[in-house]
Amino acid sequence: MGAWSHESFGNDDACDWASQLEGTQGLKLVEATLDKVLASGDEYLEAPEASEAIAAAETVARLQGNSGRRDPYSEAVDTSVEEVKLTPSQALATKAKRALDRVVSEPSELLELWQEGEEGGVWLASIAELKARIDA
Repeated sequence: MGAWSHESFGNDDACDWASQLEGTQGLKLVEATLDKVLASGDEYLEAPEASEAIAAAETVARLQGNSGRRDPYSEAVDTSVEEVKLTPSQALATKAKRALDRVVSEPSELLELWQEGEEGGVWLASIAELKARIDA
């Protein structure tokens, strides 16, 4: 899966997504990422899209001033948040929470992968903590 941590940016897909955010203006990438997950509906949600949605939701929380753990893997998003100084709309925050709900609902490859290992509970708790940091 390319994951080394349950943190929002503790996997390759989230880090790759974060590098795309650098230099962008506005929140189009964040919203498009969340929309992609929500558009999956009841279809199987692939792990890369789920990981990107978690990173997008983390970006929303950080833009609201509710940062999670900062580390070298979150640096691209932390820098972007500091540069753009945007406040996400209530609608975008609600969308971020809905996307997180979808990520942890079946059928979700990322959910399956985490449930196969010993850290599934830790990962679910980190998603719940992120959701709680989003003011919607």
